[in-house]
Amino acid sequence: MRGPNGEELPGAVLFACTFNSVRSPMAAAIMQHLFGRGVYVDSVGVRRGELDPLAVEAMEEIGIEIGKHKPKSFDEFEDTSFDLVITLSPEAHHKAMELTRTSAATVEYWPTLDPTAVEGSRDQQLAAYRAVRDELERRIQMRFETRRAADT
Repeated sequence: MRGPNGEELPGAVLFACTFNSVRSPMAAAIMQHLFGRGVYVDSVGVRRGELDPLAVEAMEEIGIEIGKHKPKSFDEFEDTSFDLVITLSPEAHHKAMELTRTSAATVEYWPTLDPTAVEGSRDQQLAAYRAVRDELERRIQMRFETRRAADT
């Protein structure tokens, strides 16, 4: 499958983090926004958390809505037919490696700051969420642009 710029895209991508409340829903929404219906995208956590309101706010700033996202854990996840699993935390990477031992899925680890660990004022905290959002967007674009450049 090809993306809007001719890049080769996997058919299905799963983003995974620790609680499925900040990083993985942000990444999944960005991927969906950038590549539309060209690829199936979902997200999951090692454990199910609660959607973080600062993540929702940071995404709304760039016009992407994640407020209806319902966090889920690997244990609740039944679909294992992903071509690519991108893990954003060490715990998620370990869990994904366990679960994909017998599948053809590729697992990539993208170490990503957990913005919930940042202390300070609300503005300082929101700045951390923005930084994570922007880094995820950059990595997603770079990952698939690199594929496109290699295909041409």
